[in-house]
Amino acid sequence: MTTSGRISQSAFDGSRLRVILLLDLYEGAQEQFLDAYEHMRNQVASVPGHISDQLCQSIENPSQWLITSEWESAPPFLAWVNSEEHVETVRPMHNCVRDTRSMRYSILRETSPAQPHAQKSAKAGMQVEARVGEGVARHALTFTVKPGTESKVAEILAGYESPQAQVDDTTRLRRTSLFMHGNRVVRAVEVEGDLMAALRHVARQPEVRAVEEAINPYLEQDRDLRDPDSARVFFTRAALPSVHHVTSGRKEPEDVRRHALYYPAKPGRGMELARLLAHQDEAAAEDPKSPVYRSTVFQRDDIVVRLIDVTGELDADPVAALGVKGAKKAAELERLLDGAAIGVEGSLETERNINRLLSHVDMMPVTDRSADS
Repeated sequence: MTTSGRISQSAFDGSRLRVILLLDLYEGAQEQFLDAYEHMRNQVASVPGHISDQLCQSIENPSQWLITSEWESAPPFLAWVNSEEHVETVRPMHNCVRDTRSMRYSILRETSPAQPHAQKSAKAGMQVEARVGEGVARHALTFTVKPGTESKVAEILAGYESPQAQVDDTTRLRRTSLFMHGNRVVRAVEVEGDLMAALRHVARQPEVRAVEEAINPYLEQDRDLRDPDSARVFFTRAALPSVHHVTSGRKEPEDVRRHALYYPAKPGRGMELARLLAHQDEAAAEDPKSPVYRSTVFQRDDIVVRLIDVTGELDADPVAALGVKGAKKAAELERLLDGAAIGVEGSLETERNINRLLSHVDMMPVTDRSADS
């Protein structure tokens, strides 16, 4: 863990995005795959923010294919890839593909034509500077259980044995944090190395499979883990990607505690709400007095979850804990947040409602396990 220099990753820097999808096809499925790709290509061409895509086939192994696409920025791509429309669009590919791997990159530098105006135009959509990382990927899953079963589900989820942390020579599970808010479950993971390799490793572990089977009867969305298509669709819909992460450059305090806050957004405002929280956490990382030491914002559609590591009690500084410190930030949150969904309506510029909101968005911790604990 780097303790000097701020750690930061973000989908909100405005740079163009390059998406790379590696696919391994079943033998004999090429024609079916090409038909499915044409359907997907025609669909994605009309998606706002999409610039171009290419389909490539390996010259060394004809079963290996590559799809690359370029987007104006990360937010429109994330809105598309996490939508129900995308789930249905890619469904015809499932029977063609043995394995896939998706990677997303902000464009930092590129070779442009020699003309000065072309170079200036190209730089306008580039990542401003290289970010400092720590070799950790973050991801979350969220799903709902049938009302009235929350305590039983929490008991099951808290009781499982942790899978082996070491996945392979380069990949390791670092931390798993699980929270509930009403009947909504959020499971966040931190992985050193290859995120997809770690998720597949976890899914194959007997203790994890036993827990997943045990909660099946309580899920609001039916799934059959014995059916690859059913499992794939469930986990695609449950995906809650990390859109922003920042860790302060100051030395990590000894009394850091992890919390998860749930921010249901008004219809169509999820990405805007996530961006607001991301900008607030960037500012907090620069403030040596901020109780927020580390923050990750997860967002899908109108579901926004903010995982924060804070010093002291969460309610010692409610404004900072909620990420609304500064002029008019509470009003911005009020404009984007579906307050009725969590039982807090009215102005967020009053101390009473800020305190109420913090207590209502604070998720119940179920388990938080580190590989070293």
